[in-house]
Amino acid sequence: MDTTQLLVIGTGYACLNVLAFGAFARDKLKAKASTWRTPETTLLILAALGPFGAVAAMKVFRHKTRQVKFYLVPLFAVLHAVLIIWLWPRIFG
Repeated sequence: MDTTQLLVIGTGYACLNVLAFGAFARDKLKAKASTWRTPETTLLILAALGPFGAVAAMKVFRHKTRQVKFYLVPLFAVLHAVLIIWLWPRIFG
């Protein structure tokens, strides 16, 4: 894999995490304002794609931390971390 491909993949992955963070932040603001909220399924899908941003938003905004199905979000982050660690030597080795 060349440098350009890695840059595109890394940038895309970072954007997914920023998007997940933003979605959780927006949902928290909407919850405080008692207006239309982001569906939980959408938040979970975004968390599965960008778990580090979702975990960060859950911690920063203390949002969705007590709902059982959102216990999956840290699990998604662990799975992504394991996958990254497993792939690292295959890509850069």
